Amino acid sequence: MRRSDRKRSRSKAGLIIVLGILVLLVAGYAFRSTYFSSRFLPNTVVNGVEIENLTVEDANKKMEKALSDSPFVIQIDGKNWKEINRQDLGWTTDYADELTSIKESQNPFSWGMQLVSAAETKDVAGNTLDENELNAIKEQVKVELAQVNGPRTPTENATIKQTDSGFEIVAEKQGSVIDVDAAANAFAEAVSTGKHTISMNEYLAKPTIKKDDPQLKKSLEEMNKVAKVKATYAINGNTFDIPSDKIQDWLTVDQEGKLTLDPEKVTAYVTELGQTYNTKTQPTKFNSTRRGEVEVPAGSYSWSINTADETAALSEQILQGKDFTRSPIVEGATTDSGKALIGNTYVEVDLQNQHMWVYKDGNVALETDIVSGKPSSPTPPGVNYVWSKETNTTLRGFNDDGSKYASPVKYWMPIDWTGVGIHDSDWQPAYGGNLWQTVGSHGCINTPPGVMGQVFELVDLGTPVLVF
Repeated sequence: MRRSDRKRSRSKAGLIIVLGILVLLVAGYAFRSTYFSSRFLPNTVVNGVEIENLTVEDANKKMEKALSDSPFVIQIDGKNWKEINRQDLGWTTDYADELTSIKESQNPFSWGMQLVSAAETKDVAGNTLDENELNAIKEQVKVELAQVNGPRTPTENATIKQTDSGFEIVAEKQGSVIDVDAAANAFAEAVSTGKHTISMNEYLAKPTIKKDDPQLKKSLEEMNKVAKVKATYAINGNTFDIPSDKIQDWLTVDQEGKLTLDPEKVTAYVTELGQTYNTKTQPTKFNSTRRGEVEVPAGSYSWSINTADETAALSEQILQGKDFTRSPIVEGATTDSGKALIGNTYVEVDLQNQHMWVYKDGNVALETDIVSGKPSSPTPPGVNYVWSKETNTTLRGFNDDGSKYASPVKYWMPIDWTGVGIHDSDWQPAYGGNLWQTVGSHGCINTPPGVMGQVFELVDLGTPVLVF
């Protein structure tokens, strides 16, 4: 045989061998593919459980055991914080339907590629939990997470703070506090879907306002404007400005970055105003006819600042960013808190001098001696007012010995809420001096009958009556 013929013969034999090997490989691959027609491909992982080479039935059993026996682990800061037994959640499983669906989606002939590729990981919901038991454990997790948050660093929103040069934005700060609600909800979701673990560090409370927030930048501009507002109060005849540094101290931003005032600080300021100016609790300085300046105790003619309403109204006006003058919102017998409580028209009752004056527009319109309450029933001092006017009525009450009295009068003007008033008294023999010590009234201001008619005509409803 020639040399060339021998070379052709060897080449042909080699080709036959290679083809034979290829046939064997293809046959082997096809046979293996037939194997995977009823089993899961390599690197198949469902809910964290490896199920390669298993039938649907075997995979279902493996997953049931693996997931039922393994606790659900909650981690914080990379450490296991809490392990929860799934049985405590009323855990039951059956993944057959989900596994069948996964199996049908796999191509048996791709087992070779699957063998060298990354694991095919899926999560399926083939388990059920007792809703009540899950919610109970979820609430317990929330309670314990709140305790964990105690020493952790709070997350801070970007905000505006005052500096020596004015106001400026301070950047947000990411803290280590866990968002309890978000973390608890994520826990419930994870355990429901058959997961094994969850890290609470993925649910830290995030800043909701950042330094580049448009609303925050707008508030900064408004704050610099409001800080310059001249806020003036007119109270009881006095006028004064709220210190600008106090207003600046009140300025803050809310949870949305909007400019607002600290309600507690404004309320404290308005409360202090009430303690200083409320005529319901503070005496009134009065320039009397014979005794000079006196202090008359608070009485029925008075007002007090409505703290809640005034706080809201003052805050709103300051935030408008314009200079203003205002009087506080008050409640009481008179509501004009801006002007002095006592003007130029009033009735003056001087108990020490046993004398009464009626002033109209700053001038004495009438004056007379009176008889006030006797030592056992003295006339109470106070800034009062005529809240009613009656004619031909009978005054009734009790004497010191407990017996009843009934005194007909032609003119009656009550001035407080205890039954004290101004009226005529034809039973009195005289007026003025020290008669109040012996024949004094039950507390009312006894006025000569010949004068009382004029008093009744001169004094209008609502007229202040100062008794001192």
